[in-house]
Order: sequence, then structure tokens, then C-alpha cells
Amino acid sequence: MGFVLLPFIFIVLVIWIFFSCIKIVPQAQAYVVERLGAYQSTWSVGFHIKVPFIDKVARRVNLKEQVADFPPQPVITKDNASVRIDTVVFYQITDPKLFTYGVENPMMAIENLTATTLRNIIGDLELDQTLTSREIINTKMRAALDIATDPWGIKVNRVELKNIIPPAEIQNAMEKQMKAERERREAVTRAEGEKKARILEAEGEKESAILRAEAEKKSAILRAEAQKEKMIREAEGEAEAILKVQQANADGIRMLKEAGADDAVLKLKSLEAFEKVADGQATTILLPAELQGIASLGAALKEGIK
Repeated sequence: MGFVLLPFIFIVLVIWIFFSCIKIVPQAQAYVVERLGAYQSTWSVGFHIKVPFIDKVARRVNLKEQVADFPPQPVITKDNASVRIDTVVFYQITDPKLFTYGVENPMMAIENLTATTLRNIIGDLELDQTLTSREIINTKMRAALDIATDPWGIKVNRVELKNIIPPAEIQNAMEKQMKAERERREAVTRAEGEKKARILEAEGEKESAILRAEAEKKSAILRAEAQKEKMIREAEGEAEAILKVQQANADGIRMLKEAGADDAVLKLKSLEAFEKVADGQATTILLPAELQGIASLGAALKEGIK
């Protein structure tokens, strides 16, 4: 019975060994393969078959961009201020072989390298420069780490300073300074607002005065034009009245003349016209010589009538 199962077990074992030698490398990964303990090749994405009992997948390497967040590191600035800085490193493995055989513990190596590089850069800067020069520090650290990690098959894409924590007494002094600066800005803002309000008020008063002056000017012009129009109308009325009186006198004389009145009657009518002209207000009236006799005759006639 045991001899009958041996071929079956052998076939199953062969099938298991065959399928165990088939390897499919997924996207964004690489397999480092060793043959008899020595580096053989690097498998990229796709289907691969290894030699059983001879080839071995030594390491599966992730080729995606990765993030390493390191704890805060104590550093001392140029002016002897102790600060704590934590950094974030964005890196990517570009050579799986160098990453596998270049360094024993890549993450520990990058962490220690980041700490020493950070101390070297911050040691050349004062505290104020450290707090305001994040971009410069990031650029310098990225360049230094990229050069140092190149033999390990690692490319450092960027480095960011996550936090810069100064000592407590410096934080208190900075908070007081920030409070004073805010109060100064608020005072400046209030002063500028009051100045703008006064300017707007003065401009409003000026505009109001201009409008009042223009209104008074227009009103005076309208009053003068109305007075002028009134005087013109009165003068035209008086002229028209005089014209009508004269026209009436002329019509009366013409009618008398047409009726056959003699010169004495015409001269008497002329005297009545002079009387109307005088209107009782003239103190002296000069009459023509030929009308003086008629005037005396007219006076006598009036006396006789009475």
C-alpha cells in the first residue's frame, strides 16, 4: 500500500515545487533574487520562474515614494539657543540592489544622517534665522541627504521641517513680542481709520458747502432773471398803455377831422392831450405860441359852461 502511494506523493511534490518557483511581481515592486547566496538579478513587474533550491528571493522592495517621520531632534543654534526640530523625509528607492546590499538598516541610517545634517545646518544659523529660514534649511538638507543616500539606492525627493520648538523662556518672550506687535498694529489701524473718517467728514462738509454755494448762486440768478423779466414786462406794459393812449388820441383827432372840425377844436384836443401827458404831476408845461391863444379860449369856454 505504501509503495502505491509513493508515485502519487512524488507527483504532488513536483507540482508543489513547480508552482512555488513561479513568482509574479506586482506593480511598484521589485524582487532581489540570489543564487546560492550571491546576487543573481532584480525582477521587475511581471511573471518570473526561479530555479528550485538554488534561487531565492532575498528581498521584496517597495518602489513607491515613502514618508519617514522622525521624532524631534535637539539642536543648538549659533547663538547657543537650544531648539527641538522634527523632520519629515520623502524618499524613493531607485536601485533595489543597492538598497538591499548598501546599508544594513536604511531607515536608521537615514534618521541618523538627518539628525547630523540638521545639527550642522542649524549650527551656522542664529535663532531668528532658524525660525524664518525653513525653505533654506529644507533645500540644504534635501541636497545633503540626496548625495549621502545615493550609494544606498535611495533618492530623497524633499525634506520638510515639521516643527521648530524653542525653549520655554524664548516662547514666552516671542509671545509677548507678538502681543505688543498686534497691539501696535491695532493702534495704527485705529489711527488710520480715524484719519480716514476725518478726511471723509471734511470732504463731506466741503461738498456740502459747495452744493449750498451753487444752490444760492442759482437762486440769486433765478431771482435776478425774475426781477429782470418783471421790469421788462412792466416797461412793455407801460409802453403799450402809452401807445394805446396815443393811438386813441390820434383816432379821436382823426375822427374830429373827418367830421369837419376846425383848427380851434383840433388845437383844443391837443391841449387836452397835453393835460393827460402832464397827469397833474408836471409843474411847468411849455406850449407852442399858436396854442397859447387857444388855451385862453378853452379856459373861457370852460368858465362859461360852468
